Amino acid sequence: MTQQQSKIKELVSIGIYTAVYFLVVCFSTALLKLTVPIFNSIMIPALNALLAGIVYLLVLDKVNRFGALTTIGSVTGLFFLITGHFPLAFVPGVVFSLLADLIQYKTQLNQKVKLYLGYTLFSFGLTGPLLPLWFMKRAYINELASRGKSQAYIDHVFSAITSTSFIVCIISILISSVIGMMIGLKIYRKYFAAQEGSINADEG
Repeated sequence: MTQQQSKIKELVSIGIYTAVYFLVVCFSTALLKLTVPIFNSIMIPALNALLAGIVYLLVLDKVNRFGALTTIGSVTGLFFLITGHFPLAFVPGVVFSLLADLIQYKTQLNQKVKLYLGYTLFSFGLTGPLLPLWFMKRAYINELASRGKSQAYIDHVFSAITSTSFIVCIISILISSVIGMMIGLKIYRKYFAAQEGSINADEG
């Protein structure tokens, strides 16, 4: 395989796993909206972290190149931007996925530490639409008002936004990321580890 063919294959793989990750995000969002009446939006990153561990591992296995995680996080963040979220909603997607890339490819940490830490950071990328609710409340309200949203809608958006819900959101992402990676590793070992790949899932 030539270098150009290899790059094309990597780009195709990144595109595929970006689409798969996006589908997991959509599934998490839909499931929570159907089952949790109030706190559904702040729990989306946690549920997604619980489900997407295997997707993260397959990106590392099939692409295994610095920048793949950043690309996926950036595309997800861009989706938030173009679908009408707060203008800075894309920033965490870029920043946290870049940090995950750096942890995975630019450090000498134990492999399991890389996986768990990198995945946890990557999972925080979905907080893009949420963080402004706590830290830029007035600007967010003004943004919604400028788009013609009613006061009732704005009140509904902020109904669950408290210091307690922020703590719950952060802790739930941390816990779900660890559990999600554990689940992902079990699936990876059972179905993918026997194939040629880049992850030594048993190291450490």
